[in-house]
Amino acid sequence: MEVAVSDPIEAAEPAARSLADALLVRRLRLVTAESCTGGLIAGACTALAGSSEWFERGMVSYSNESKTELLGVPADLIARHGAVSEEVARAMAEGALAHSRADLALAVTGIAGPTGGSPAKPVGTVWLAWARTGAVTGARLLQLDGDRAAIRLQTVLLALEAGRDAVAAPE
Repeated sequence: MEVAVSDPIEAAEPAARSLADALLVRRLRLVTAESCTGGLIAGACTALAGSSEWFERGMVSYSNESKTELLGVPADLIARHGAVSEEVARAMAEGALAHSRADLALAVTGIAGPTGGSPAKPVGTVWLAWARTGAVTGARLLQLDGDRAAIRLQTVLLALEAGRDAVAAPE
């Protein structure tokens, strides 16, 4: 089977390696909570040999119910703000951290398309959040362009970069 250069796992290797190096230096472990990327961030991380030293686990919480069941995101929070919101992304990151043995959590929730968008939240709207033990949870709104594959790949790359930055930030 031939792998295309646009394969998200292959394309994310440099960003995943950069995050891995930062985690290893500080002896930290990562957990992911993914909705719109469906496990691609975890896949990019675990594609690296030796990832068991720094990757703790990944959770795909695609449905609203799974966000509540796996991550402890309150159902009323999702009902109030929508699954694609800063509040839910932050709760996903904090829930992933609480439901793992990791030191850093990355969470993404968004609309990769081609359907599912609205005027308020068009296709390409993604919330990225990170939580680190002993630090304030951060979040960032992404407004991405392209087709479903491009939006998902951009999300993976930006999440890995945000993780690296969160590791490097002072506690």
